[in-house]
Amino acid sequence: MKFNIVAGDIAQQDVGAVVVNLFEGVTTPGGATGAVDKAMGGAISALIADGEIKGKSGEMTLIHTLGSITPKRVLVAGLGSPASFTLDGVRSVSAEAARHLNSIGVQSAATIVHGAGIAGLDEQASAQALAEGVVLGMYRFDKYKADASDANLNEITVVEFDESKLDALKSGINVGRIIGEGVNRCRDMANEPANSMTPSEMAEQALEVSQAHGVEIEVIERTQMKELGMGALLAVAQASEEPPKFIILRYSGDPQNTDNNIGLLGKGITFDSGGLDIKNAAGMATMKGDMAGGASVIGAMQAIAQLKPKINVTVIVPAAENMVSGAALRPGDVIRAMNGKTIEIDNTDAEGRLVLADAMSYARSVGLNRLVDVATLTGAMGIALGDKCMGAFGNDDEFTQQVVSAGNAVGERAWPLPMYDEYKAQYRSDIADIKNTGGRGAGAITGALIIGEFNDGAPWVHLDIAGVARTGSVKGANIKGATGAPVRTLVRLVCDLAG
Repeated sequence: MKFNIVAGDIAQQDVGAVVVNLFEGVTTPGGATGAVDKAMGGAISALIADGEIKGKSGEMTLIHTLGSITPKRVLVAGLGSPASFTLDGVRSVSAEAARHLNSIGVQSAATIVHGAGIAGLDEQASAQALAEGVVLGMYRFDKYKADASDANLNEITVVEFDESKLDALKSGINVGRIIGEGVNRCRDMANEPANSMTPSEMAEQALEVSQAHGVEIEVIERTQMKELGMGALLAVAQASEEPPKFIILRYSGDPQNTDNNIGLLGKGITFDSGGLDIKNAAGMATMKGDMAGGASVIGAMQAIAQLKPKINVTVIVPAAENMVSGAALRPGDVIRAMNGKTIEIDNTDAEGRLVLADAMSYARSVGLNRLVDVATLTGAMGIALGDKCMGAFGNDDEFTQQVVSAGNAVGERAWPLPMYDEYKAQYRSDIADIKNTGGRGAGAITGALIIGEFNDGAPWVHLDIAGVARTGSVKGANIKGATGAPVRTLVRLVCDLAG
């Protein structure tokens, strides 16, 4: 998608369509909408008076201009109540408007920045949300379809009457485009079938980010994993013919201050059969996406490397398949993680916490002093919070709130869950340091606590995205399939920490 930012009159843009907006309850349109209405002889006002345009959220009304103004069409987007209109609303309406115009064959469109008028939203932030909405809303994953066709809409011109605001709008649009493209890389990876998105292909995706954006990459192979003592990751991978990969990306935004760092860790299980505790057919249906956490931190790094915040960021993805064979990990086995802690295997389908145990241990061994891990960890998470919110679990209240606030700021909601020490009794082992499950009760909490056993006291937050990683519907900026959550949360957190 090409974005242009210009000063001028939106009614005079030589494009296939212009997008203006209307808040609910407004009977006399003002601003750019009023200017277009006046140029068209009151066509918008007449439709408002007739009750065809109400300004309700999600409402899209297409008007053919028939030569009354330069653009061929006007799309009036309803924004709902100005009191409840947020940046997430900007993303949503921008995505829906772009899809609507694309569906009718429009190739170029002009739009105003929604929400910067009556709603009082910051212009730069609104421009960023607009670009994110367009890039995310226009996303498609149809590479395996024989009848796949190119998108129609390929150029958006953002029009602002006040020339003094152009620099802020340009900055916002650029940031939004960068972040949207990072989310879409995550979506692409998580939507790929498991026979394509193997651990090796995840490493190739990371290499693309490294080469395109100048970040350092290291991929640790099986032999070195053994030397480092990564027994947990190796145990999960031992039944698969696909070799595991331990993927590391390093961005040095503050090289003179090495302690100013954060580690972003993502579960990279490229297919999860459940192992010997095998899932049923329905349970395996979406397990190609069990590496969405790993995809999210790679997508976040793509954006971070371009935004260049003053902070050092290390991305770590332990990538493997959890399969079934004669060499498979067994219930009752005892394995040893990189930090020396032993784990009794209670259930082979609780493998995400095992690969993250070695990732956390490695992160602490190289001096990362703030950690966020992202994982489609537990079905219990989806039951607890559904598909509207991810679970946040941490050992430091201030850091946990920073992560939650970052998510709320970008429309990726997170909710902190309790991490009481009493829950640890559920995964106590008689023969090892811990077991890898704590039973059905509080499953998302005990899963998080097990990962926390390996953080060596560093401020840490675990994001369980099992409920939000995929969607079965098209709504706002989300398309069916992988959502790309929580790429935007991670980018916002890193930029907030950088100051």
